[in-house]
Amino acid sequence: METEFKIGEKVKCKKFGTLSHDFVGAVEKIYENSAMVAIVEHDITDEVAVNDFHNRVIVRLKDMKKITVK
Repeated sequence: METEFKIGEKVKCKKFGTLSHDFVGAVEKIYENSAMVAIVEHDITDEVAVNDFHNRVIVRLKDMKKITVK
C-alpha cells in the first residue's frame, strides 16, 4: 500500500491521549494505517507526557498532515 508520507518528513499531528495540544514530528517508520513519529516540537505544557512517551508516538495516518516548506 502506497502512502503519501515518507520517512524523515515533518508532519503536524493531532493531539491524543494525555497530550493537550497538537504537535510536530518527523516520520520514523510507516505501518499500514499509522506511523511512528518522533516528536520534535510540542507545547511546553505537554512536556511530561512527551517524556513519558520517550519522544516517540504511533499516530494514525489520517491524523497527520505534511508540513510544506515554502
